[in-house]
Amino acid sequence: MTDQAKPTNAATEHALALLEKKAARLRHELVELRRKLSHARRALSENHAIQLREANQKLVLAALHADDIAAMAVADLAALTAAFQRDVVTGTLSRACMLDRLEHALLMARRDGRCLALVFVDLDHFKPINDHLGHAAGDEVLQIVARSLQSVLRESDSVCRYGGDEFLVLLPAIAVPADADRIAAEMLTALGTPVSVGGEILKLSASLGISIYPDDGEDSVTLIKHADEAMYRRKRAGFGDFRPHLGAWFQERKPSLQDLRDANTQLVLAALKAQESAADATEAHRRQLKHMAIVAHELRNPLTPLRIAASLLINRNSTGEIPIERLQVIINGQVTYMTRLIDDLLDASRLSTGRLRIERSSLDLGSILNQVAASCRLGMALRQQHFSVDVRSEPIHMLGDPMRLAQIFRNLLDNASKYTPEKGEIALELLLQDTCAVITVRDNGIGISAEALPTIFDLFVQDAGALPHSNAGLGIGLSVVRDLVKAHGGSVIAHSAGQGCGSDFVVTLPLSDW
Repeated sequence: MTDQAKPTNAATEHALALLEKKAARLRHELVELRRKLSHARRALSENHAIQLREANQKLVLAALHADDIAAMAVADLAALTAAFQRDVVTGTLSRACMLDRLEHALLMARRDGRCLALVFVDLDHFKPINDHLGHAAGDEVLQIVARSLQSVLRESDSVCRYGGDEFLVLLPAIAVPADADRIAAEMLTALGTPVSVGGEILKLSASLGISIYPDDGEDSVTLIKHADEAMYRRKRAGFGDFRPHLGAWFQERKPSLQDLRDANTQLVLAALKAQESAADATEAHRRQLKHMAIVAHELRNPLTPLRIAASLLINRNSTGEIPIERLQVIINGQVTYMTRLIDDLLDASRLSTGRLRIERSSLDLGSILNQVAASCRLGMALRQQHFSVDVRSEPIHMLGDPMRLAQIFRNLLDNASKYTPEKGEIALELLLQDTCAVITVRDNGIGISAEALPTIFDLFVQDAGALPHSNAGLGIGLSVVRDLVKAHGGSVIAHSAGQGCGSDFVVTLPLSDW
């Protein structure tokens, strides 16, 4: 047994030696593998850190410049408001703003059963003045005319430069047509005062035409047309009536005691109306300041979460428990929100200054409506709202900008969904009438109050009852809708029986002949 054990121990020792060599080789290979893995991890970490630092730098720069962007947007908004409301040369109301005021004045006149007047003013012999003295002197003459007209108007009245040397004056509060005649005579007297322009003494004159609501028309287009026609008749004749249908506007006679009493009564009424108009103007100014503050506030709101996210990314070593994907969601959400606000402001600015391009092409209106309906359906389904679409399958041809038309109806449908409660009803309907398409967006939501309805398409106007549902909107969308529809030669009106009674927005667009 002893002799046999010796070879066995030798074989065992040899096997152990071989195993130890293999183990040593494996240990060496494992150390080398760990070294390579550690090196790979360091390289990956350095690469990730470089990418993270670059992202952090961009986010920090965005946060640092966000205040400047908000301040610039507020400044652009102020310029937008001024451009929308005032003529550059004379400082009078812009044509668009005057037409809006006229529409509102007509609504108030119909509601109260009273008269209003339009005075169309055209300067006599303006071209020779402009040609002889130059355009700078011509602009000065227009400014003098604007000041002269404003000097005899009441606070409730409005004047705008309607064309090159034409002015339109709105007298929204007259008791009798003779009031308009009296103010027109005062305008001519004010314009007749000699003035010095470009080293020349000029005595200006103008031809005036007056139209009265409801005697000469019940809509803005008819009233402006009749005032214009009366002005041209007076210009051709050199004398005659201011108004198109009534008798002589002025007679030389001594005033009676009754005339003086009537005049005194009208003066008191005019003073009361002036006080009301002053209060309205103060309230309008207050609303404008409030909307400016809202815009500035809403533009600054996204900055706080952006700064917090940027700070967390910079100090990621101490806040590693927050996933980077979560920070990206926060940043993307706030940037998208700020982008939407700025896009709304830019659209309003471009529309009011005429810089928004409408790229017309032949298109199928029904196809656009169906595409918009499909894009809005998911959001309505999430709110459990019932959405019905009644659009004919046959092509409906028109000339228009497909992107802007989609913007119009997406805005109206989004508004309908926003202001309609869960399980509410929303409908999109299209009807053809003669050469027009009539598209109605109807809902049974919160409705529009009688006070807000006449001005619902004005810039920054929001119904007080809708504010809890507006998601911090700025009151820009419907103004953009109105101007885009007008740019396509159409019209848009809103109907509502009041708060809680739903609303209808009806868009009428002209169709192509083929």
